[in-house]
Amino acid sequence: MMNMYEKVMESVDYIRRKIDRNPQVAVILGSGLGNLVDIMENKEYISYEDIPNFPRSTVAGHEGKLVFGNLRGIEVLAMQGRFHYYEGYSMKEVTYPVYTMKKLGINKLIITNACGGINTSFSPGTLMLIKDFINLMGDNPLIGHNDERFGPRFPDMSEPFKLEWIEKAKRIAAQLGIGYGEGIYAGFMGPYYETAAEIVSIGRMGADAVGMSTVPETIAANYLGMEVLGIACITNMATGIQKVKHSHERVVETAQKASSNLCKWVEGIIESMDL
Repeated sequence: MMNMYEKVMESVDYIRRKIDRNPQVAVILGSGLGNLVDIMENKEYISYEDIPNFPRSTVAGHEGKLVFGNLRGIEVLAMQGRFHYYEGYSMKEVTYPVYTMKKLGINKLIITNACGGINTSFSPGTLMLIKDFINLMGDNPLIGHNDERFGPRFPDMSEPFKLEWIEKAKRIAAQLGIGYGEGIYAGFMGPYYETAAEIVSIGRMGADAVGMSTVPETIAANYLGMEVLGIACITNMATGIQKVKHSHERVVETAQKASSNLCKWVEGIIESMDL
């Protein structure tokens, strides 16, 4: 039986045989936020189901493809659809693509998501720069045997989202006239929308938004020595704050409406990177 490292390298070898490119930046696209792919040029696709050892995306709004392309002269790998703990995957499976990205030679990762707002200064459609995270998932991808070929047993998490990138993102937003918020993201296991009591508790912990992704990928990327920028799209206000009941369809619809500004912002950020 292959270990994690051998599985990842098998995936990497397959991708390299299919795609002769060297992406410098990776982007994980959240629910309804896949429009970034539309502005990429010279695109090539690989379906997750074709890659050895890759999980399969099962959530509506997630296409299930790796997209290789060009943004403003920079080679980019976009993950069109992610994996979630609530789908029944292990944390290692949830973060498997991040390990693969690293072994493809990618050291910079932008993570996006659709999530619920707790900070009442936000409203549906707000884009939030993620300053830090709170892990409420009851698990993390680093539990178990540690393979030093990936990273250290006890990785530092004092700067999970690269401060230099956050400041750069702010400058780009100002140049483009894009409004945004800043805050702390709480990762919740799901797959249900949180109760009102849970939202009160999570808010008291200091969270400005809550969702069911991002935290595992951020942990794994930092462990692997990658630099991370996180941008959340507030698609609904959390339970007890908004008065209507939640639906995934409404989440995707709101994310798609905000996707235009997000795409412009991410494109500008990538263009400004020192690669």
